[in-house]
Amino acid sequence: MGMSTVCFAVNTRLEKELGLDIRSYEDLLDPKLKGKIIFSDPNSSSAAWNNLCNIFSVYGVDTPESWAIIEKLMRNGMVVGSSSSKCFKDVANGEYVVGLTYDNGAVTVLGAPDYEMRYPANGTSGKDSCFAIIEGCRHPEAAKAFVEAMTSKEGTEKMYAMYGGVRFTNALVDEPASFQLGKTKDIKWVDRPVEELTEKKDALLKKWNELYASVYN
Repeated sequence: MGMSTVCFAVNTRLEKELGLDIRSYEDLLDPKLKGKIIFSDPNSSSAAWNNLCNIFSVYGVDTPESWAIIEKLMRNGMVVGSSSSKCFKDVANGEYVVGLTYDNGAVTVLGAPDYEMRYPANGTSGKDSCFAIIEGCRHPEAAKAFVEAMTSKEGTEKMYAMYGGVRFTNALVDEPASFQLGKTKDIKWVDRPVEELTEKKDALLKKWNELYASVYN
């Protein structure tokens, strides 16, 4: 029902001082950004894993192209922070130029001076959240009624009214004028091979850790 979508958090004042226009993953490899990009640890942060999944969705799962982007980011001094919220809070505070993060977190500091959210020009994808009825639950009819209400046109409109910083995936409802995230129709989307990424997650994180150790140690 809801989607957490990969985005860049950008400090526009610092970006301008460097003479950059950060739109794509390739833009993040500029030497001017050395040590000025913040990420979080994909071993413990779902937001960081979400971002890795997007790189694999754009360049291919476990392909040389994907790992080349990841290694170049590391060699450009990408800082791996302690939590996902640092990726947008520290950018908003002017400690970093750009953070690799997620839109429904980054939106919480929207309105800070010199701060923007941008979706990767290469393409973006997201992590869905949804409802499910547990088989054999004690009150199946009540559970069904709840799910139907929440996923109805009226239910989704109420959710948008309550949470303007969350993208709800309901084709019955248009995003309201007050919607704080980038309009769905204006974003370049790429398919995310969820099943393959889930199956290979442990191996991909192992490879990330080995690469991280070789670059940073």
